[in-house]
Amino acid sequence: MTYDLIIIGAGPAGASAGIYAARQKLKTLIISKDVGGQLAKKSVDIENYPGFKKISGIELAGLLEQQLKENNAEIALEKVKEVTKEGNVFKIKTDTGEYESLAVIATSGAEPKKLDVEGEDRFIGKGVSYCALCDGPVFRDKTVAVVGGGNSGFETALFLSNYVKEIYILEFGKEPKADKENQELVMRSGKVKVITNAKVKKIVGDNFVNEIIYESPDGEQKLSVSGVFVEIGYKPETNYLDGLVDFTHRGEINVNLENLETKTPGLFAAGDCNQEKHKQIIISAGEGAKSALSAYEYIKKTQNV
Repeated sequence: MTYDLIIIGAGPAGASAGIYAARQKLKTLIISKDVGGQLAKKSVDIENYPGFKKISGIELAGLLEQQLKENNAEIALEKVKEVTKEGNVFKIKTDTGEYESLAVIATSGAEPKKLDVEGEDRFIGKGVSYCALCDGPVFRDKTVAVVGGGNSGFETALFLSNYVKEIYILEFGKEPKADKENQELVMRSGKVKVITNAKVKKIVGDNFVNEIIYESPDGEQKLSVSGVFVEIGYKPETNYLDGLVDFTHRGEINVNLENLETKTPGLFAAGDCNQEKHKQIIISAGEGAKSALSAYEYIKKTQNV
């Protein structure tokens, strides 16, 4: 069976694309590892999404899933391995099956970047974490480090302040990059110390993390910590599209911003995986809707659907 449209990913962009595709009566399949994407891992409430004064990421992800089901969206919880195009038909291989469609929208988002320092891989799950929401409560009354002074790092610190005794935020640059509001909220907790010009060199421990070593203008420094939360940004999850798209130097998918189509006709990309500068939930949702309407126009024009 050949679908009209396959959407890869079910975060805000993918869910929005799925809802709009359903409204256009396209036979659509959403393939994703989960529903909600990064929303389900967001450690603080969302306060800038229209219609909600405040809502948790888990709640918003649940509402998106509910709306998809109400629109009879077909969802396959699988991981996409490869996308190819033969003639006018796309072939999508996953870890468990193969599918075909007339158009594809990539909304696969991004994965957390790693520090790539000694000890990081060894202590994943043993003190090193990329998800404060998942692991924060484990560190109750302990001292932890958050690596990264952007909004994600400060939001992580704000969440952790509900549980831990003390938090060090390590920022590589001369000053934090987080919004002033986030910085003010974090500093009000009285639990946070920000260390700038800090380059992490090593994570140390026995069975679990007990120390982080970083380089400062004054030389090598050590901090006794029980956990290290890495928040240095995200890497687009786009390697399954090699050959079909052009990438930016950051690994993001290049698209025509007018219709979000890639260099391959019928292949679109929306949300955090494309080159859009501002990575925001509302922007991803808007791009999801835009890409679905663009895919509908493409299918209608080329396949007479």
